[in-house]
Amino acid sequence: MSDWLISLEGTEAGHQLALVLALAAAFLHAVFGALQKGRHDPWLSRGAIDFSYGMMAAPFALFVVPWPEPHMWVIFLGAFVIHVAYKLLQAFAYTKGSYTVVYPVVRGTGPLFAVIGAYLIFGETFNLIQWMGVGVLLSGIFGLAVYNHLFLETNRDTLGIALALAGLTGLFVALYTTYDAFGIRATADPFTFLAWFFMIDGLVFPVIAVIRWRGMAERPTLPPLMLRGVVGGLVAFASFGSVMMATRLDKVGEAAVLRETSTVFAALIGWVILKEKVGPRRLVLMALIALGAVIVEMGG
Repeated sequence: MSDWLISLEGTEAGHQLALVLALAAAFLHAVFGALQKGRHDPWLSRGAIDFSYGMMAAPFALFVVPWPEPHMWVIFLGAFVIHVAYKLLQAFAYTKGSYTVVYPVVRGTGPLFAVIGAYLIFGETFNLIQWMGVGVLLSGIFGLAVYNHLFLETNRDTLGIALALAGLTGLFVALYTTYDAFGIRATADPFTFLAWFFMIDGLVFPVIAVIRWRGMAERPTLPPLMLRGVVGGLVAFASFGSVMMATRLDKVGEAAVLRETSTVFAALIGWVILKEKVGPRRLVLMALIALGAVIVEMGG
């Protein structure tokens, strides 16, 4: 499969597959966010998820995929540091502000910075129509954040620091998007990067989760938490793996923008599955996000 995927790089078939992978990553990222935000403490959920995908990736990293080239160890170290910082920032942002305000700001700043990073690192450029699409998509995402702030936000005393942390987290989203694209292109076999990335990325948050769990007065039972971790780990493989593969097959900036339609999927999950009210204003903003992604793709 590796040879087949590599043969698609830079081709029209590769572009189409990257489009499908980026949209699949968007949907799965929304599912991933819902799993992490569920009834369990988000730190515990994240720890269970990271432990699960780290353990699942280990046999593939150690015994299945080709061994990483020597230069990859420094790249893996960089990816490890960036992703740990991103997850810590995101967790702290959620402690200061509600999910409905923080999530759109994180996902809105991420693609903007990623497009800039793709230009600086990979020399990718967007034409005027694509930049218009980015503007439409960002107007929908930030409009959703403003709407949620006006009508849904409860943690107003800490809103300023929450938004600052959300913006910084968005910067790290762009940083890991462009860095992971660099990493997966730096090895001959893309599955080598994916397997080793997931194994290494699963090292820190399980330790944090265990410390937090042991310090709780009322500890949640482990089987339901670990079941959520296994499901979340499988979703993480599909979500993050898809977008990483999309950035190898085609443009990093386009994949980053298309992935942020996850905001639409997240709202749809809340509406259809969780029975949350959406309303006409939020529907319009969600339509803007989807329209922006279509403009970026069709204008390329």
